Amino acid sequence: MNTKKEKIKLNVVKCYAPTNDSNDETKEIFYNRLQSVLDKQKNKDVVILMGDFNAKIGLIKRGFEEVMGQQGLGTVNENGGLFMD
Repeated sequence: MNTKKEKIKLNVVKCYAPTNDSNDETKEIFYNRLQSVLDKQKNKDVVILMGDFNAKIGLIKRGFEEVMGQQGLGTVNENGGLFMD
């Protein structure tokens, strides 16, 4: 989507991550593809990343405060760790 201000683009990336029970190769492929999509975005553009990441971030978020606000619940699962990285 193009915006009216300084030719900044709004990019929406919507995805559905493999479940926590998926094999490691499937998860690695997904996160590598997602990273390559995000790497192609220009720094001045706005990117909205949304979807179902099948991830639990949990309450402890030291070093990842920008990923999750005060709404964390439970403990981090494997997909939560992959998502935060």
